[in-house]
Formats: sequence, C-alpha cells, structure tokens
Amino acid sequence: MSKRAIILAGGKGTRLRPYTVVLPKPLMPIGEYPILEVIIRQLAQHGFDHVTLAVNHQAEIIRAFFQDGAKWGIKIDYSFEDKPLSTMAPLHLINDLPENFLIMNGDILTDLSFSDLFEEHVIKNNIFTISSHVREQKIDYGVLEMDVDGYLSGFSEKPKSQYLVSMGVYMASRRIMGFIPQGQSYGFDNLMIDLIAAGQPASVRKFDGYWLDIGRPDDYMQAIEEFDQIKPRFLGE
Repeated sequence: MSKRAIILAGGKGTRLRPYTVVLPKPLMPIGEYPILEVIIRQLAQHGFDHVTLAVNHQAEIIRAFFQDGAKWGIKIDYSFEDKPLSTMAPLHLINDLPENFLIMNGDILTDLSFSDLFEEHVIKNNIFTISSHVREQKIDYGVLEMDVDGYLSGFSEKPKSQYLVSMGVYMASRRIMGFIPQGQSYGFDNLMIDLIAAGQPASVRKFDGYWLDIGRPDDYMQAIEEFDQIKPRFLGE
C-alpha cells in the first residue's frame, strides 16, 4: 500500500528564538541530524514513499536541504503557502491527496510506529485519528485553597497534574476536506470542534512511548541531551 505523509513545516519557531532567526525550526539539529531529517528517515523506514512538505517561513532553505528526497529513497515535494493558514487549511493547496494520509508537525521526536498508526486508521475507517500522549504539568508554587471567609482550607506544595495531549501526529481521511474552508486560516482545533458538532468525532489513540515537541525549549534541550544515547529507538541504527 502506498503511504503518503504531509509534514507541516511552515512555522516560524517563535518559541525557539533566537535559534530560529537563522534556521527554520525543522532544521534545528538533534545530534547529527536536523529534526525533520530524523522524521523523513523514520517515515521511509515505515514504508512511506511520498512526503509533501507544507512550507512558508524560510521555505527556500528547507527545499535546498531536502530537494526531491532521493537521498533518503523517498519522494519529497512541496506545498507553498503565500500567507499563514494554520495547520489544516494548507491541505487545500495539495491537489492529489489520497484517500488516507498522515499529517504531522515537523518538530516531533518520537519512536511512534507511523505504519501501525496508518494501518489502524485505515482498518477502522476513521475520519481522523489523533495520536495522543500523557503529559505531566507541574506548578512551581505552593497552591492555596481558600474558604468563603478568607481562611486557608487546603494547601498543595508544587502539585502535578496529568493531561492527555495531542502529539501533533495525525491520520486523516480525505473526508475532512469538506469541513475545511479554502483561503482562510483554519487549524486543528477548528477541525476537532467541527467534527464533534457534526457527530463525526476523531478517534484518539494513546501512545506510551517516547515523545517530545522540540518546538518547546525545554523539550528541545532534553532531546539534545538524550538523542545520541537512544538513537536506535528512532532510527534503528
């Protein structure tokens, strides 16, 4: 089965400034590779044969690096935005979308099996599948609880909460295109709300393995520290 992936690589990387003033975020290095090259290598290993990079900011640098993908044995082409369209609206610029395709951010470090995600989505005939991960959020303060009279009724020292979050990796059916307006900004959040309202909610697939969003400075530093030690988890080398 031919497998297609759309990688969203048009962001400005504002959270990683000043690094991304010089380099586009997908070319930020993790060990010896840019993060987007790690993703391209992983997709090729998982049987994907065609990747479209949706680009905007510093598009010419990304295209100069990846060219047509021959170096990695995978076809790479490009979809150019002339204005920011958020995460889902750029799909309208791609006129050869297959029935099912993977969508992901270009700054994700994970050992998720992209092929398993693809196949499960197709078998279940989902309209949209979200790969999700449990993230722990720590509050770096002592949290106070107060009663109606202004007296302390409870206290928690630096409490932690857990949330199920989107990993920025999705599988989509072409059926979603009927929900996405053309020529205007429309994001993942808009699509999820519209699918729920239409009675066609996305499927959520929990993943317990390794995942970092290197668009976050803390995650990026963790990725740099850990990548060389556990590189076989990502690249099988």
